[in-house]
Amino acid sequence: MSLLVSPRQVRAFQEDGAVYLPGLLADWVEVIRAGIERNMREPGPYAAENLKPGESGRFFDDYCNWQHIPEFVEVVQRSPAAEAAAALMQSQTAQVFHDHVLVKEPGTAKATPWHQDAPYYFVDGDQTVSLWVPVDPVKDASLRCVAGSHRWPKLVLPVRWLSEESFYPDSDAYMALPDPDAEPDRYRVLEWEMQPGDAVAFHYRTLHGARGNFTTQRRRAFSLRFVGDDATYATRPGRTSPPFPGHDMKPGQRLREDWFPVVYSSRLGPGLSRRESSACSSSPNMGEDRGGGSER
Repeated sequence: MSLLVSPRQVRAFQEDGAVYLPGLLADWVEVIRAGIERNMREPGPYAAENLKPGESGRFFDDYCNWQHIPEFVEVVQRSPAAEAAAALMQSQTAQVFHDHVLVKEPGTAKATPWHQDAPYYFVDGDQTVSLWVPVDPVKDASLRCVAGSHRWPKLVLPVRWLSEESFYPDSDAYMALPDPDAEPDRYRVLEWEMQPGDAVAFHYRTLHGARGNFTTQRRRAFSLRFVGDDATYATRPGRTSPPFPGHDMKPGQRLREDWFPVVYSSRLGPGLSRRESSACSSSPNMGEDRGGGSER
């Protein structure tokens, strides 16, 4: 068992689909902040502004940039993130799927809609985890997760966030999006007041979202998405988000390690792979196809 997470935290993640990890990346806050600022100065092809005309504030997000941002390379390869991810997944390895930067500037009223990540991804398997790490203190604008939603029998229908249209044509394959706030007796919502460097770990199938940022402070967050030993490539009814065009994987195959490197193995320790993935850099801009992405 890793010393980074306790047996109680592993059980909570397995049972609830989300767990709070105080101080997991506290020593990496300045590095992450610098990486976020670099990302905002030099946005990638997937960068998006997620507000409609007339909406207040600024809601910026971008993903699939870690291999081009030196600060993020350091976090991926040398921080405790990958080892903690492997422990929570109960996996021998942790393989990077992608990174994600999410910034809600002061006075941003727009909420992040409830959603699961799994329907947008081409990943099957139970060993999946996202680490959501703020670099500013957060209270009301923290990540919110619905306990146990990772065990629902059907995935929630994914939608495009700006147009609110179905992401895939076969909507019957998915369950309708519930409203946890309207039925608090039915859904147990987990959320935590967080300090810079704390983390929330959540399963790809966990329903999650976030409120707007009504404070006078920024709400900057960095997320890393990992997969474990049982993760394989899966097809979806349409183009996935991120799409990773040209990956050439077949259903049931492990994710190719030259695109999605293994950065932790219990046999070899952290930082075993120094390869830089070319997957994201080869992808064209998705625009509205991205499904909105934030808190994902």
